[in-house]
Amino acid sequence: MSAEPRPEKSVKPVRPAGRFRRMIERLSTSQEELHSAELQEDAEAAGCTRICDSHDRQIVKVTGTLRTVTLRPRAGVPALEAELFDGSAGLDVVWLGRRSIVGIEPGRRMIASGRIAMSHGRRVLFNPKYELRPLGQEH
Repeated sequence: MSAEPRPEKSVKPVRPAGRFRRMIERLSTSQEELHSAELQEDAEAAGCTRICDSHDRQIVKVTGTLRTVTLRPRAGVPALEAELFDGSAGLDVVWLGRRSIVGIEPGRRMIASGRIAMSHGRRVLFNPKYELRPLGQEH
């Protein structure tokens, strides 16, 4: 027998498998992370571009939840602004010349398409084509 020491085997931490592991991960994940993951899955299922993957002057179709809706004048013209969040990043959606739009409210899900612009380091969609998601699909 040789006197050479045996190489030690690396010991992997034991992770629960399958359904139990997913349940543990869901219990240990914050509500915001779960909501973000759900929004990202929804965007992928709808065939939309993730907001974090969109670039300046790119034509995109994005989906997500409206976080905020505000009326903010731009160059003396009323402008309805909303922040759309898809779980990966936020995007400002701006309707120029509009004070309000029925259905555009915080918490509402929507699909918007148009050309991305960069304004003050943020992604913006001006006057996008949009589709409000049915209220039955809200979570």
